[in-house]
Amino acid sequence: MMKYRLASLFVAAAMTTVATGQTQTNSSRLLDNEEKIETIISGMSLEEKIDMLHGKNMFSSAGIPRLGIADVEYADGPFGIREEMEPHSWNSLHLKTDSATFFPTGSALAATWSTEWAYDYGRGMGREARLRGKDMILGPAINIQRIPTGGRTYEYLSEDPLLSGALAVAYTRGVQDNGAAVCLKHYALNNQEDYRGFVDVRISDRAMHEIYLRPFEMAVREADAWGVMAAYNKVNGRWCSENEMLLNTILRRQWGFPGMVISDWGGVHSTVDAVTAGMNVEMPGNRYMGKALLDSVKAGKVSEDIINQRVREILRVRMTVKPIDKQEANRLPVGNPEEMKTALEVARRSIVLLKNDNLLPIDVKRVRSIAVIGENAVTPMALGGVGAGVKTRCEITPLEGLQKVLGPQVKITYVQGYKGFDRESRGKRMDPIQPADRQLMAQAVKAAKKADLVLFFAGDNREVETEGSDRKSITLPSGQDELALALAKANKRLVTVLVSGGPVDVNTVSEVSGALVASWFNGSMGGQALAEVLTGKISPSGKLPMTWPKQLTDVPAYALGSYPQEVKNNSQGDIFVGLVNNQSNERRQQLIAEYAEQSLVGYRWYDAKNVDVAYPFGYGLSYATFQYSGLEVIPTAEGLDVRFVLTNTSAVDAEEVAQVYVSRPQSHIQRPVKELKGFQRVALKAGESRKVTITLRRSDLCHWDEAAQTWMLEPGKITVRVGGASDNLPLTQAADI
Repeated sequence: MMKYRLASLFVAAAMTTVATGQTQTNSSRLLDNEEKIETIISGMSLEEKIDMLHGKNMFSSAGIPRLGIADVEYADGPFGIREEMEPHSWNSLHLKTDSATFFPTGSALAATWSTEWAYDYGRGMGREARLRGKDMILGPAINIQRIPTGGRTYEYLSEDPLLSGALAVAYTRGVQDNGAAVCLKHYALNNQEDYRGFVDVRISDRAMHEIYLRPFEMAVREADAWGVMAAYNKVNGRWCSENEMLLNTILRRQWGFPGMVISDWGGVHSTVDAVTAGMNVEMPGNRYMGKALLDSVKAGKVSEDIINQRVREILRVRMTVKPIDKQEANRLPVGNPEEMKTALEVARRSIVLLKNDNLLPIDVKRVRSIAVIGENAVTPMALGGVGAGVKTRCEITPLEGLQKVLGPQVKITYVQGYKGFDRESRGKRMDPIQPADRQLMAQAVKAAKKADLVLFFAGDNREVETEGSDRKSITLPSGQDELALALAKANKRLVTVLVSGGPVDVNTVSEVSGALVASWFNGSMGGQALAEVLTGKISPSGKLPMTWPKQLTDVPAYALGSYPQEVKNNSQGDIFVGLVNNQSNERRQQLIAEYAEQSLVGYRWYDAKNVDVAYPFGYGLSYATFQYSGLEVIPTAEGLDVRFVLTNTSAVDAEEVAQVYVSRPQSHIQRPVKELKGFQRVALKAGESRKVTITLRRSDLCHWDEAAQTWMLEPGKITVRVGGASDNLPLTQAADI
């Protein structure tokens, strides 16, 4: 260990701070107006300064009209611009001009493994935000998917920090290049919805930096993100909204973040601690950072220098983001063809083919009739549950997409099959996990027997997967497993399409289905994209951004007993739901979330423990076949260039996501079996070969040294592995770093 320590210190001395040297780009645009900002602050009264540090309306915070400083207008949420609300309530204004594009949700975007399309996604969000008069988008949502049951798994990106971070960087650039600011959320370690308002996450520094903070760091350092939202939970004993370590030490000093931090709605718990630790804006009210803060300054508990700094950080964003006149906002329609095209292209690339025994693509010469079974074939997913949704101008359902693409050449019969979970009717159905409806199942079986092919649309909906609560299981709701067994008995030509934001239990449907497809909550154009994939107009090219386990007890947090936590009295419910219902956010019981698995999240755990999974991280089939060959690993000033030849060995044009993993079997510190360190989406014509180069950056090959509190590069041997999924890496080569 002493030998390694000396090597580590040598590397640190030789390189300066590794992450900064490798990932810091040009200085922030937020610093372009410092002299003007100082002049503005010198002309403000204390009361005017305090007025900027809390919510004015439900989705705005105050400017200073006297000085020409406009309010800051916030746009909820990360996959579409929310409709306009009444100033001080959650009620809609019922405008006719505040619709928006429903972009595929976070897990769908992540399944594309495409930074190019993540940029276009962010560009579309930014453009629509500006048309709606918004300055800051409350997104992207980039927390690591620690548990598959997480209520916001559909919003988040991945279980892997590099994939999440790369997509967050591209999304952030897309938004901010088009005039709006992002607000990265939820900072930090908000990895569960149950008890998020009073859970205290306990984790080591190393695991925190390497896994959970890394996507935030990348978006701040590489994309100059202008806003950050503090999460509801505590981290190592302190609320995120008043966490000196998170907000000042790491975010502002280590990463050099010059922008503004806003609270999650109702997530502030103090006055002096919050403003001193780095909180800029309490949302949506002024309980702690209004009069209480003014009184604290007058009493000498908070210096006016601190207030000036918090105002300075807000003004940096306000001076960088051009305000939209309220008369211009919501004047032009939103959800236009360019953004709908982006939503379509993302959806096309997100769909993951999990299994295919020659049932797909649909051969219209053989298939003249299709039974479409399942309520998810016709259920819109733009709205539902708790939290942000999108009042979209258009959402093509899977049934509509099939009808459009197949036209009159194939007879399509739709049967409901099951009753999807509806939160409003849970007086009758408290739990989504219910037995099959006998009458609906009988109708579905009858239709299946008469069809050449059965398309069974299973999975969740936006009421099952929702902010404010986690799923209690990954079992398919509404008796869908029972229905799948009956359908397979009636017709062996069964294709199951899983509509969900995260993993579901596929043990039954995978066994009885000839083909299995993951189609996500896939946005306004999702139904068209799915129909194009099912019919072969486009080859599927999505890859899983998270592992799909065989059972919950295999998931590290469940296996180690750190989730779910035991609650004695949760009568107050979720903090956000309580805010909506005007309930107190004071919590009587403090829960501990011990991240006992530390860095072994997702595939890292399954590799280390030799646990079989249903479908692994990075997995996804195609109608094409690909061959990897000719691996070379070349040291460069930036790190390592991984070069290889990728060949489409089929007669089908297709896209492949090439993935590079690194192993460190000779490391002096504990490391995973392998870790994703690079990836690239490659489009190839039938029979085409291409030389591909994927650069592995030194910053991404580092580990967090807890003693030195910085990134360190451990020199030595590494093994580079290349292929199309985490369990299919045919190319291997050793290298030195």
